[in-house]
Amino acid sequence: MTTDLSLASAVESLGGGRFRGVVPEGWQQGRGAFGGLVLALLLRAIERSEPDTARTTRTLTGDLCGPVLPGPLEIVVEVLRRGNNLSNLDARLSQNGEVQARASAVLSVPRISVSVPPRARPAAPDWDALVDIGMAPPMAPVFTAHFEYRPAAAMFAEPDGTRGWLLPRTPLARLDGPALIAMLDAWWPAIFAIEGRPRPVATVSFTAELLRPLASLRADLPLLHVGRVAAISEGFFVEFRELWQGEHLVAMNQQTFAILK
Repeated sequence: MTTDLSLASAVESLGGGRFRGVVPEGWQQGRGAFGGLVLALLLRAIERSEPDTARTTRTLTGDLCGPVLPGPLEIVVEVLRRGNNLSNLDARLSQNGEVQARASAVLSVPRISVSVPPRARPAAPDWDALVDIGMAPPMAPVFTAHFEYRPAAAMFAEPDGTRGWLLPRTPLARLDGPALIAMLDAWWPAIFAIEGRPRPVATVSFTAELLRPLASLRADLPLLHVGRVAAISEGFFVEFRELWQGEHLVAMNQQTFAILK
């Protein structure tokens, strides 16, 4: 079992847009791997398929079709279009001949800079003022043991969503796109705060925007997570999430969850 997020999301190129990966034991949320790791694997293969290193991930949109079980998997990446400055790629992850997840991404070189008033970071106690709550089974999914969680309020008691600091327990060499995708999905759903308790839910659709140059981010610093429920209808809910480092908004995420029971 690896505790390193970058190793857990590693893929090997087989040529022709095909990649091989392995979901290690210890990264599950229920039967399958937690969705953030699945999407990180897809993005890793997508980024490996783009030859221009100046083109970095701007957006990732994915669907989690079924549980990705610990063990080997295959990813097939298709380049939909490579323009002068922007690439569109699509990837499908399969196990035992069945597609269990898919994602599409936009990669681009930097474009025109526009000056706008910076948005203030949401208020939260500093990392050092809070304590690690030690997420781990049996009270939490298996994968949570790989992250340090320091919530700004008592667990499941935040009145208007979720807020707190997040950091991988095994230090990352660099904070790259796949790591950010995984960390956007690592916090518990904000609906738990509304109801004051956890309940079985599953992500079915995921959209992320990566908003800062990756070279400007420090892998040794925690990220502030902020989440809120935007809407609930017919057994599904939509949640908005943000990750901040310092005074900068690093990534945004919209997820659609299915309420299982």
